[in-house]
Amino acid sequence: MPVISASKLSVSLSGQPIIKEVDFSIGEGSFTGILGPNGSGKTTVLRALAGLIPYSGSLSVEGKAVRSWSARALAMRLAFVRQSHSIPFDFKVDELVLLGRSPHKNLLSSYDLSDTQLVRNALKLVDMTGFSSRSYSSLSGGEQQRVFLAQALVQEADILLLDEPTTYLDVHHQFEFLQHVRSLVDSWKTVIGAFHDLEMAARFCDHLIVFSDGTVAADGSPTDVLDSELLARVFRMNATVHVSENAALRIHFETALSL
Repeated sequence: MPVISASKLSVSLSGQPIIKEVDFSIGEGSFTGILGPNGSGKTTVLRALAGLIPYSGSLSVEGKAVRSWSARALAMRLAFVRQSHSIPFDFKVDELVLLGRSPHKNLLSSYDLSDTQLVRNALKLVDMTGFSSRSYSSLSGGEQQRVFLAQALVQEADILLLDEPTTYLDVHHQFEFLQHVRSLVDSWKTVIGAFHDLEMAARFCDHLIVFSDGTVAADGSPTDVLDSELLARVFRMNATVHVSENAALRIHFETALSL
């Protein structure tokens, strides 16, 4: 059984249809990249999966409809890293990361040494060890993004949703983080990430779903999905796609097509 499945999934926001009766499924222990132009529905799909917005049709996590999960129970199974963050209080970095343990606590629970050790490990993984006592507002955009990646890691959910996870990160930290995400997948975590960078998605993901105007334009492995015809039809770019003997995919963009 797929860990995530959708059938005739539709989402409308402010009366505007964003997702239009799409079907897809995602297997356990896979890294799925959600691709598409701006406004195609990538973030909307992730928000629906996280239980943040209403939907029609069928959308399930581990065989149970998303709308049937309690917020706390879903948060223990699924962690969502948004593209941008607004927080009401200027936490210290370690305090903010520690909030990722909240789904595992009840009103009478307190944080213990095992929780703080998870925080230290997560900050190390995102290369933020020396920032634990810094205030969140003092950080750069890339550093703030890495803090929320650490918060998702301490949540210890089996499913990780990433909305443009490499936004604000320099090239080194993009690769470093995605290499770590790939290692989580290899340990049977399931990751779904929305990407703008097609080559980055092809490099790290084993499954791609391409959205176009709220519908699924393609679904499959990177080498099956990313070809010149799709790049012209969905992304409005003339491009040549090269696949090496080791299945590495390279895209040479040539000219933009008129809209």
